[in-house]
Amino acid sequence: MCYLITLEGGEGSGKTTILNLLAEALEEKEFEVVRTREPGGIDIAEQIRKVILDRANTAMDSRTEALLYAAARRQHLVEKVIPAVQMGKMVLCDRYIDSSLVYQGFARGLGMEEIYSINKFAIEGYMPDLTLYFDLDPEIGLSRIAKDEDREVNRLDLESIKFHYQVREGYQLLQQQYSNRIKVINAENTIEEVFHDALNAVLTFIETNKNNS
Repeated sequence: MCYLITLEGGEGSGKTTILNLLAEALEEKEFEVVRTREPGGIDIAEQIRKVILDRANTAMDSRTEALLYAAARRQHLVEKVIPAVQMGKMVLCDRYIDSSLVYQGFARGLGMEEIYSINKFAIEGYMPDLTLYFDLDPEIGLSRIAKDEDREVNRLDLESIKFHYQVREGYQLLQQQYSNRIKVINAENTIEEVFHDALNAVLTFIETNKNNS
């Protein structure tokens, strides 16, 4: 079962926690799973991540930010994601192209089409097979971050609450446009409920594709 499954959502939506729970559950069902994240996942992309998320880099231009994300995405894709899928593994990725469309395209106001053009060059049509979008009121998400002493506070966490609401609006628009691919998970529920809904969405997707193949 070689799929690229991405997890998306605003800050504090719990997608990273759910990704690890999903991986464990799928491995118990004898799927070969690769866990990874964006930006990052491999050495070069992790170096780019440090530049993007460094709180000292408040002067970073929005277009520079978008290009850095695309560069990190490209390297991560060719070095880790594509080889894993070609080996028949299931890749669970914390963020992918939808994050750029929403954060830089919509919330930063650069335009989703413009950001998609940059990323078309980077990914060469390599889109996710399934995307789980963890929907959450931004105020709840940011309050979760504030309570989590172990979580790094990055440059995006310091944006205004208006920015985070624009991120949510961007995701909702994207989900309406790609409803076949992007499945909404209510991230305001308990971890157990969110995990259950996410796992059910993944298993339903796998079963549907098995029947259609």
